[in-house]
Amino acid sequence: MKIYSQVIGNMNQSEEWAEKLSDVEIDYIFLDQWTAQKSRFLGKGVSGNEYPIALARHSQIIDGDIIEYSPEEKKAVVLKIELSPVLVIDMSGLVDSDPANIIRIAVELGHAIGNQHWPAVVKGTKVYVPLTVDKKVMLSVMETHHIEGIKFEFEKGLEVLPYLAPHEIRRLFGGAGHESHSHDHHHHHSDGTHHHH
Repeated sequence: MKIYSQVIGNMNQSEEWAEKLSDVEIDYIFLDQWTAQKSRFLGKGVSGNEYPIALARHSQIIDGDIIEYSPEEKKAVVLKIELSPVLVIDMSGLVDSDPANIIRIAVELGHAIGNQHWPAVVKGTKVYVPLTVDKKVMLSVMETHHIEGIKFEFEKGLEVLPYLAPHEIRRLFGGAGHESHSHDHHHHHSDGTHHHH
């Protein structure tokens, strides 16, 4: 089994790496602060793969550190620390309500979230929205829309992880901060148009 003994770059601190990783599949290993202090541990990726990590002693892992990059296989492995909090919107209070009412409220909520371009994952009666702007801003958006019958609160990212599937984890936490600037210098399409996201 391969042992990962060095950090080869950081995707948050280098445009060049952010570029390189934009078209490979990234397996994220989410670490809590405690594990991030250690230099030897078995990292478990979102994919379920395990990565034995043995870095030089006293090396400090930082969010976005890359331990593997293979352009041939189009794969990379990235360490993530401290997930952003997640706004959890609980709609279970509506379950016994009139279907037309449920649909209306769901659409209102979708509008509120969509207007802000927030990513969201729906699981059962809960909607998970990662923190992308200041908490106060997110709460004021939710309060302004004043959508009846729903409850919402922030939860720690690590606490909602167990409820999510790998593709949902990537949607909520997969370096959302990079989406915005990696699109800015995308190539013009051959027909001369330029798509802004």
